[in-house]
Amino acid sequence: MSRVGHHPSHRGLIRAPAPGDRRAPVDAVIVPSARAEASLVEAGRLAALLDATLLVLCSGRSRPGPVIRRLTGEPGLRVVAVDFPKDGVAALPRLETSTVLGRSRLQRRADTSAKRNLGLVLARMSGWDTVVFLDDDIHVPDPADLERAAALLDTHDGVGLHVTGCPDNSVVCHANRETGQPQETFIGGGALAVPAGRIDSFFPEVYNEDWFFLLGETGLRPVTQAGVAVQQHYDPFADPDRARGEEFGDVLAEGIFAGLDHGQPIPAETGYWSRFLAARLDLIEQIEKRIGPGTPRGGDMLRSLGAAKGRLRFIQPIDCVRYIEAWQNDRKTWRDYLTDLPVRAGGPAGPREVRATVRGFGLRCFISRAPGRPRTAPEPAAPRSAPEAAWRRSPSPDRLRAPAVR
Repeated sequence: MSRVGHHPSHRGLIRAPAPGDRRAPVDAVIVPSARAEASLVEAGRLAALLDATLLVLCSGRSRPGPVIRRLTGEPGLRVVAVDFPKDGVAALPRLETSTVLGRSRLQRRADTSAKRNLGLVLARMSGWDTVVFLDDDIHVPDPADLERAAALLDTHDGVGLHVTGCPDNSVVCHANRETGQPQETFIGGGALAVPAGRIDSFFPEVYNEDWFFLLGETGLRPVTQAGVAVQQHYDPFADPDRARGEEFGDVLAEGIFAGLDHGQPIPAETGYWSRFLAARLDLIEQIEKRIGPGTPRGGDMLRSLGAAKGRLRFIQPIDCVRYIEAWQNDRKTWRDYLTDLPVRAGGPAGPREVRATVRGFGLRCFISRAPGRPRTAPEPAAPRSAPEAAWRRSPSPDRLRAPAVR
C-alpha cells in the first residue's frame, strides 16, 4: 500500500498539451467579484480584446451599477453585471455538500462557488460553449493565451493558465514552501477555460472547490495547462481565520489528489482518512518546528498554523467520507438540473438576452450598451517573440485592438 501523506506536487496528473499553437474564440469571461469596481478593469480589457461578453457576478464591495459605469468607456466591451443575493439563488438546485456539515465549524461560508455555478448555468442557457473563469485579482499578460486555452477544450474538460506572481496555495502550503520545502501549485479556478456547453460538473461550497470541479466519477477529468496569468500579492498569514476556513477543504482535496497520484480512485473509506488526518497533523507540526526566531513573519505564520491545527482537530474521518458521498450525490443532482435547462440556439447570446435570462431567476441585472464586433474563425497563433512585451501582443491582429497604454 502506498504511504498516505502530503504530496508537494500533483502536476503529474496534468496532461501535456498537444503540440501546435491554435486559437479558438472565447464566448464569455466570467468573474465572481467581491472587490470594488476598479478591480475589474483587467477583466474588461481582456473581454474587449477577445470580443467576449464579460459576466460579473457581484457581491460584497462589488456592485452592478458602479461596475457598469466604470467599464462603459472600454471600446467594444459587452458587460452583464448581476447582483448576487446574500442568500444565494433559490432557483438553483439545493446541494447536499452545502448542508451535510450542518452548522459545524467545518462549514465554509463563502459565495464564490455559488457564483461560479450560476455562471455555468447562465453560460449553458446563453449558448456560450467556451468560457473563461477569471478572478478579479488576476492579470493575463498575453490575452491570446485565453484563446490558446480555449482551443484545447475540444479534448479537455478544463485548461488552466499557469498562475505566477503570488502562488495559489492554502495557508499551510504557503508555510511549507516558506520554510524551505518544495511546494507546487495546481490548476485553479482563478484562470480556467471551461467547455460550458458540455461539462456537467459544479463547484461545491468548500475550499478548493475548483479541484472538485475538475474531478469526474472516480478520478481527475482530462485537464491541461496553457499560458500564463499573474496573481496579485496577498499575505496568506495576515488573518488566522483564513487558515481555519481553508483546512477542511484543503484536507479533502489534498487527500483525494494524493490518492490519485498513486493511481487510486477517490478514497471514501474512513481508514484512509484516519491515516491522512494523522499525516496532515504531522505536516503542520513539522512546519512549525522549522520556524525559528529569524524566520520572516514567523509569528504570523505560527498563529496561522495554530489556527489550522486547531480546526484540523475537529475533522473526523467520517466527516470526509460523508462529504465525498454528498458530493457524489450532488454530481447527479447537478447533471439532471443541467439536462432540463433550456439552451439558446442560433449562436452566443448578447447582453440583452442574458439580462432576460437573469431576470428569470429573480435577480437584478445591469448591462452595457456598447456594440460588439463580428468574430472571425480561429487561426493559428503567430510565433511568440521573446523580446516583445507580452501584454503588447495582440491575440488576433485582424480582429483585436492593441491594449491601451496605461
